[in-house]
Amino acid sequence: MQMHSHDEDVQFMTDLRESAPEMVSAFFGFDKSVFSKNSGNLDLATRELIAVGVAVTTQCPYCIADHAKRARQAGASKSDVAEAVMVAAALRAGGGVTHGWKAMKAIADAE
Repeated sequence: MQMHSHDEDVQFMTDLRESAPEMVSAFFGFDKSVFSKNSGNLDLATRELIAVGVAVTTQCPYCIADHAKRARQAGASKSDVAEAVMVAAALRAGGGVTHGWKAMKAIADAE
């Protein structure tokens, strides 16, 4: 079951913008600043690769596609994008392992 269809649901951006105009404007200003070619110490390709990794972790298919394309446009290689994906996957898997400690602790506490 798909929870969100970007193509169908994007029409509701108008409702969001009309209902919270200052907040939506602030979000887009922030996003524009973060991904500006001329801001920050990290180059744009690096920031886009970080975005790919975060998008993979949050599992947003639209962000994954958008930031992967933008990373390539900013000069990241296909291998760079793949590596960002695998770094994200390793951290997500690592979180599962470390949360597994809770299961082991629960068993130890019960014995």
